[in-house]
Amino acid sequence: MTDNSQFSTFDDAALAAEIVRQGDVIKGLKAQKVSKDQVAPHVERLKALKSENEARMAKKNEKQFDRAGLEGLLLKRFFYAPSFAIYGGVTGLFDYGPPGTALQNNIINLWRKHFVLEEDMLEIECTNLTPEAVLKTSGHVDRFADYMVRDVKTGEIFRADHLVKQVLNSRVDTDLAIKNGSFDKKKLAKGKPVPEPLAAGMREEYEMVLESLDNYQGDDLWKLMQKLEIKAPETGNDVTEPKLFNLMFETQIGPTGQFKGYLRPETAQGHFLNFKRLLESNQDQMPFASASIGKSFRNEISPRQGLLRVREFTMAEIEHYVDPLKKDHPRFDSVKDIELTLYPGDLQLKGAGTIKMKMGDAVAKGIVNNQTLGYFICRIYLFLLRIGINPTKLRFRQHMANEMAHYASDCWDAEILSSYGWIECVGCADRSAYDLTAHSKATKEKLVVRESLPEPIVRDVVILEVKKAVFGPAFKSNAKHVMGYLGTLLADGEEWDEARMKEGLTQWDAAKLKALEAQLKAGNGSTTITGTDGNKYVLTDKMVQVVEKTEKIHIREYVPNVVEPSFGLGRILYSLLEHVWWIREGDDEARNVLSFNPAVAPTKALILPISSNEQFNPFIKSIADSLRREGVSTRVDDSAASIGKRYSRNDELGTPFAITIDFQTVKDGTVTLRERDSLKQIREDIATVTRIIKELVEERISWADVEAKYTAFTGQEV
Repeated sequence: MTDNSQFSTFDDAALAAEIVRQGDVIKGLKAQKVSKDQVAPHVERLKALKSENEARMAKKNEKQFDRAGLEGLLLKRFFYAPSFAIYGGVTGLFDYGPPGTALQNNIINLWRKHFVLEEDMLEIECTNLTPEAVLKTSGHVDRFADYMVRDVKTGEIFRADHLVKQVLNSRVDTDLAIKNGSFDKKKLAKGKPVPEPLAAGMREEYEMVLESLDNYQGDDLWKLMQKLEIKAPETGNDVTEPKLFNLMFETQIGPTGQFKGYLRPETAQGHFLNFKRLLESNQDQMPFASASIGKSFRNEISPRQGLLRVREFTMAEIEHYVDPLKKDHPRFDSVKDIELTLYPGDLQLKGAGTIKMKMGDAVAKGIVNNQTLGYFICRIYLFLLRIGINPTKLRFRQHMANEMAHYASDCWDAEILSSYGWIECVGCADRSAYDLTAHSKATKEKLVVRESLPEPIVRDVVILEVKKAVFGPAFKSNAKHVMGYLGTLLADGEEWDEARMKEGLTQWDAAKLKALEAQLKAGNGSTTITGTDGNKYVLTDKMVQVVEKTEKIHIREYVPNVVEPSFGLGRILYSLLEHVWWIREGDDEARNVLSFNPAVAPTKALILPISSNEQFNPFIKSIADSLRREGVSTRVDDSAASIGKRYSRNDELGTPFAITIDFQTVKDGTVTLRERDSLKQIREDIATVTRIIKELVEERISWADVEAKYTAFTGQEV
């Protein structure tokens, strides 16, 4: 057995970095063509490093997360449940109950404060229905698709990449269990033999595939599945070759059945189509951002994993419009020293681990493309921590080139670790000018920013002057076909716009104009051209003239780039539920606790009388009314259950604070205030307690501040 004690001083991040460094050493030696004997010790050290990494991963996996326990609690307390359950349900559709709805609303409210208010964004709400033409232009009709496969015998459908991931993860987990002696033979299907341990090197190969799975498309994906002998997991049957399946829900708009549309797959397109109005709303000032929260729809091939892969979900998206020549950010200095766990594309290709790095360094080294992208990555990080995501289970992974969305030039995902593995919960993409350019071209509507220059730009240009007094009478009704030909002489991406031509904003293709000028000279002042109707026309130097001149440009016109943070709220919500759930061991039974931050907890305060004595009723009403007037969500539990059981069931709902009314309250107007996680209490007058709760919920103080200021009470806790 390899002695890995030499690596005990490495923390996980340092160990991952050392694996990368050692791999680079070996590559360097091989490039120098040194002997195998010289390379061998370095290879052995790399194997030892990887062995240590595997051992640590196995240790982390020893205590399995009780997902069934959490899901049972969430269903019991109706955080969410399958939709249409009494009709058998529909996969990928869920209804949120009162605590789940309140939790999501509180996350959304915090999102608005953190982004819309703090960043002075323009919030909009757009329709869910989208005409086909819009999504054809955006690329979604042709490219918004996943590969699916079928079990050749049962017809069961799988998303191809998810099937590969499921099978390989199962093989790796089984191999670990066999090697550490924890494999449970009882879980094997009847007659199924105990799997053999993986051959040498196979585990590493599987892990490399899992890290780079998004790189496999079409034929490459099929070849990979054949090589790895991927079968349907339940039946062991072969699966079909992967085929693309468009993920949008198609519909018909209106009664004719001829106006095709889709339920939107993202909220972003509404932002882009309203760009001119948004720019005007911002007094034509750049940069600026728009934001929206709403439903999106994706017809997932095989929705699984609860809220993580559904067919209807709530998104919160930001479109930050920025000058492509000025992608710095005025508030970047406020986040540059934040240290994040990053997983750049080059490390993924090497099969190496993550790195910790300050955002200022990541931008300076070109790992993150620009300051604006880096700024929003940090703001996403701070938001996720603010709602209660565990920072040790959060990383930012860069998309690799062949994984990038069709509209993106750089993209990082905030991935949160759950019992399902690393889950993409927020995307932060630099969409460049893709969408605005595409919609401009399709509609002939200029979606641009016009900026007055402090100093005019002087430049030499070649332009085409059209003599309308001669041109019009010569061609009459056919003039538009000849003008269409002249439009082909414009620079790429330009449209015929006489107003812009007068301002010197239109770019001509100088080479094409020079060629036309040469043709006119060669033809003694005339040449034959082909109009857009396919007919031949004679063009003369009396009608058009190629002119070289020096001009001053006072207006700069550009298509802004867009940086887009996109939040999947359902995924964030579920990941948060896993991170805050724990079991409090009791004398009689274990008790579930959801340790929500007060700001996002569905209910902030519980009011409970010690008994059903009528003397308590005025105090219950007074305290509840006072808290609700302050905007603090409050619940009264005056049931006949013991006070301990009432505390416990509200711990299951994540209620952070409980106010208990007893006979001492009747005497002197004081109540106890209990904190959910520590079980510690104080006793103060009603006005003080309601003020403390409001300040705790608004994050102006912490429970530690309360403990430091007020005397602990050691009475009624069960």
